[in-house]
Amino acid sequence: MGGACTVVVGCQWGDEGKGKVVDVLASDVDLIARYQGGANAGHTVHVGDQHIVLHQVPSGILHRDKRCLLGNGVVIDLAQFFEEVDHLAERGVDPLGRIGVCTRAHVVFPYHMALDHAAEKAATAKIGTTGRGIGPAYESKTGRRGVRIADLLDTRRGEARVAQGIAWARDRLRQLGADPALAGTVGDAMAVADRVPGVAADVGAEISAGLAAGQRILLEGAQGTALDVDHGTYPFVTSSNTTAGAAAVGTGIGPTAIDSVVGVVKAYTTRVGNGPLPTAFDPAMDEKVRQLGGEFGATTGRPRRCGWFDAVVVAYAARVNGLTGIALTKLDVLDTLPEIRIATGYRLDGRGDTPFPATASELERVEPVYETVPGWQASTTEARRLRDLPRNARTYLDRLEELAGTPIAMVSVGTRRSQVIREP
Repeated sequence: MGGACTVVVGCQWGDEGKGKVVDVLASDVDLIARYQGGANAGHTVHVGDQHIVLHQVPSGILHRDKRCLLGNGVVIDLAQFFEEVDHLAERGVDPLGRIGVCTRAHVVFPYHMALDHAAEKAATAKIGTTGRGIGPAYESKTGRRGVRIADLLDTRRGEARVAQGIAWARDRLRQLGADPALAGTVGDAMAVADRVPGVAADVGAEISAGLAAGQRILLEGAQGTALDVDHGTYPFVTSSNTTAGAAAVGTGIGPTAIDSVVGVVKAYTTRVGNGPLPTAFDPAMDEKVRQLGGEFGATTGRPRRCGWFDAVVVAYAARVNGLTGIALTKLDVLDTLPEIRIATGYRLDGRGDTPFPATASELERVEPVYETVPGWQASTTEARRLRDLPRNARTYLDRLEELAGTPIAMVSVGTRRSQVIREP
């Protein structure tokens, strides 16, 4: 009998609460794997009194009996990765023996971070990157000059590949008007390479074997659909495919192995970094919701811009990802609002029914078409079944479900693992 494979994907501009959703779903699976992104992602998980932020280690690692993998689609900052591993061990969660890194995954080195900072500084139109070297690492990968985990298993080969990468980075830094010495040395880049053999894995083969043995698999995405390099608000996007279609490619399995796709959606909208946000709040409401929701980037600490729920981007994400269900987060943040607005459509250049546009310049110009619904002005944090929610909160969820064209299968009403609704 075969197993089951579920993808968890963000459906807005990232920061939707995927870390908590994966943490909740992980109790029902055997293996969790990340399929794209790098240390630019920040997943926050609250377990008891512990507040844990993970940038590269999959959120499921907090379940002590789970195997966690980083697929070939991830770009890995090994120094940060092993720092996370050691930090978890210090807090009583030792990942070693339970975590594997695909031998086909590419590595982020200090020279990639130097290039990231230099390119952002030189750019006239800022993207607002995290500065973690993700873009340059994917550029190295597609330019066929990258270094993979497999290369580091042979020290001589690894050093040779790194030396080539540093030479390329020095040339690029000169072109950007930056100091080429910022590329660092081979010794700097290889500082933790001796730890790689202990975590190297054939992720695709391991997942396939698990499915054949009847295991349940969870594939964890980073960022969100509107940040996808192809389907997002280009050029204000990340450097990888964040959508569900990337899950198979980024873990080395066939697309027919995937059974379901859960889209994570915040009850309102946020965005960190530059780029258009059509439903942005006015400054006073922006600050209010930011404080209520703790809307500060887990990776950079930057304040997130906040806005009303954008049903256009969520419906677009539902189509692009082929969602089978939605996990809605942070409903409780709206508990005190007397009324709530939902963007049900866009108007562009006087035309209604405008779909999610292909260009950021068009998205900058759209006028959201709003529908206003009454708030519930009551706490939702103790609700554990949908029928426990205030009537207006249930009505709000029903409307979002209708607009997204996808059933809501989970609702989060607080930061703790226990504050989740999965029953009618």
